[in-house]
Amino acid sequence: MKVVGISRFGISILTVLCTAASIVSALEVRVQEQPAPPPLKIVTRQDRMQLDEEKDSKAHVRLALALAEAHLTNAELQTSRLNYDDAAAETGKYSALIEDLFVFLSKLKLDSNKTRDLYKRVELTLRAHGPRLNIMRRSTPAAYAVWLKETEDFARQGRTEALNSFYGNTVVRDRPSPEQRPGRSTVQTNAVPPEKKP
Repeated sequence: MKVVGISRFGISILTVLCTAASIVSALEVRVQEQPAPPPLKIVTRQDRMQLDEEKDSKAHVRLALALAEAHLTNAELQTSRLNYDDAAAETGKYSALIEDLFVFLSKLKLDSNKTRDLYKRVELTLRAHGPRLNIMRRSTPAAYAVWLKETEDFARQGRTEALNSFYGNTVVRDRPSPEQRPGRSTVQTNAVPPEKKP
């Protein structure tokens, strides 16, 4: 009788321990699934003062890209040191500078060759930043990689916007002719239509 009582007691303790272990492991999974808070996209006061001092648009763009490059380099350094919070903060500053740069460029005369050159400089810089952001994202825990992916996509969209500035109003889209209706084939053939008999 005592052997049966001890085994029931042992089984109940084992059941409690297994249940507790599964609850703890479930909590750990939930904690890992939550992303880190998004980085603040802020142009620092020091960066803003430097940008406001530049009156020439070419110098302004060069300075903005240099400041963004510095923040990206700092983010890479913090990532290599496994300081993911600091890396995310630097990435937020990088994104804010690029966003501010596009706002600045949108105020310039678009039909100017000088403005197109500025957009080309931005596009080339963002093209070089893409692989660097990708490498950072791959070496970052998933909780932070979500925001790096967002920054990477933002840089890609910036490149697209810069490239689209080259086309402006010079590209005319084809408009369908009145004969072409939705659902009808637009393929033309050389076949002669059959003659109508009276």
